[in-house]
Amino acid sequence: MTPASRLFVVSGPSGVGKSTVLRRVVREVSGLSFAVSHTTRPRREGEEDGRDYHFVGDAEFDALVADDAFVEWAEVHDHRYGTSRGALAPPAGGDLLIEVDVQGARSLRDEIPGAVTIFIAPPAFSDLEARLTGRGRESGAEVRRRLRTAEGEMPLAGDYDHRVVNADIETTVREIVRVIEDARVAAR
Repeated sequence: MTPASRLFVVSGPSGVGKSTVLRRVVREVSGLSFAVSHTTRPRREGEEDGRDYHFVGDAEFDALVADDAFVEWAEVHDHRYGTSRGALAPPAGGDLLIEVDVQGARSLRDEIPGAVTIFIAPPAFSDLEARLTGRGRESGAEVRRRLRTAEGEMPLAGDYDHRVVNADIETTVREIVRVIEDARVAAR
């Protein structure tokens, strides 16, 4: 990362609306782009390779790990996710936004101490369950597994610089935009 750039690291439990919120944030904040992670999970409907993730197979992921290409990587819900060193090279004068799990956020904080961390939380745990069930992508067993993971992630929200409750997308987007703008002002 260049000294003039900032890294904004965002985490939150599965189903909290991170991807939806962050796509809006990137559209609204000039000079902000996504750092695209690698994953071994299958591509979901509407996702594009290189935009949402770099979708790779296990062998390619293993090779990247062996080549020390990742700043951090972790296994989450039977799939691996990793942030490559190349993904953290921002465009000239720009800032980066990355969505990672709590393990990835901890690693990125350690590697890049100036990173600004943001945790997106649901208004209540029952809202998270309703969102996961309502989106219809996962089986009942997978929803339960994601909720168990969320139970372990939620207490870690206090480790983040900022916590934003996603009660509605508009307010959440505004709050994250404000965090980014405030961090930019403070860095001047």
